[in-house]
Amino acid sequence: MDFDLSDDQRLLKDSVDRLIADRYTFDARRKIIAEPAGWSRAMWAQFAELGLLGLPFAEVHGGFGGGPVETMIVMEALGRGLVLEPFLATVILGGGLVMAAGSPEQQKAILPQIAQGKKLLAFAHVERSSRYNLADVQVSAKKDGDGWVLNGDKSVVIHGDCADTLIVTARTAGGRFDRSGIGLFLVDAKAAGVSIQGYPTQDGTRAAEVSLANARASGVLGDPAGGLAAAEKVVDQAIAAICAEAVGLMHEMHATTVDYMKQRKQFGRAIGEFQVLQHRAVDMFVSLEQARSMAMFATFSAAEPDAAARSRAVSAAKVQIGKSGRHIGQETVQLHGGIAMTMEYKVGHYFKRMTMLEQLFGDTDTHQARVAAAGSLF
Repeated sequence: MDFDLSDDQRLLKDSVDRLIADRYTFDARRKIIAEPAGWSRAMWAQFAELGLLGLPFAEVHGGFGGGPVETMIVMEALGRGLVLEPFLATVILGGGLVMAAGSPEQQKAILPQIAQGKKLLAFAHVERSSRYNLADVQVSAKKDGDGWVLNGDKSVVIHGDCADTLIVTARTAGGRFDRSGIGLFLVDAKAAGVSIQGYPTQDGTRAAEVSLANARASGVLGDPAGGLAAAEKVVDQAIAAICAEAVGLMHEMHATTVDYMKQRKQFGRAIGEFQVLQHRAVDMFVSLEQARSMAMFATFSAAEPDAAARSRAVSAAKVQIGKSGRHIGQETVQLHGGIAMTMEYKVGHYFKRMTMLEQLFGDTDTHQARVAAAGSLF
């Protein structure tokens, strides 16, 4: 298999790497996180100007026409910069759901606005008791005239406090755990009956609790009773994307640690000269490369039409990402010592983001159980 990037992909990588290196230093990030929204609208506009917000969309919708590899390139760069903007929520999840389940008219109306940076989306699927089961849906959707009315609560909606439109999983039929009877509903964030309580998460990004009380949906993506397959497909693609982001995080933690070992002196020598610490740095590098390989595996599997095969692949990648991220994060903190635990130094922030990604869409134990239940990757 050819793992080399094409000329267009290399150009994309160079452009986004340069943007993050120039505009998303750790000091710049501290100023961005202090903004009222917790992220930068100016930076979002730059993402739009560079074409990143239309990355996976067709050119007819103002997009880049990119695939999973292009998404991997961008997400790894966003991980290295600890980027706060709602790229995952709006482009990968929101835009992905519109592409997967939306009608041509809905795609024409929504996707160009995302690509231009004019519309923000958030995927509201988590409920307080649902854990990582997308089929565990208790929010209800009832037919009312020619529309739908939604009731219930959603939790930990990523960047839900800044979204213009929520994409909500709601049950139109069946019991709590039934795979059928689940729809994907578009809900205006400012509609009557919608209450949104935003808050910062431990890694500095944003989430929200959403309450729906007779909230009228502005539309439905696809079949009102058959939206689960599309949701699972897009979540698998999102897992592949966050695996790439995690590789960017781990790369920075390893590189920063090695650089610190060359500068920090103990007993009159740089601590990087001590062989036992060199071995620990090498073990970190091995974990990084294992994670990188599995992130690439997830990337190449993200477009797999066989849902079972795709799910097995991304679960296997998520397991390795979780294990590698924890190992590298713990070693980073230990080799830095007390400075790694301060808010003024960046490595602790990388480890916090890595820890949040390990939990997102299923923790390591959950995905390891899924791989075991599948019996084999192939």
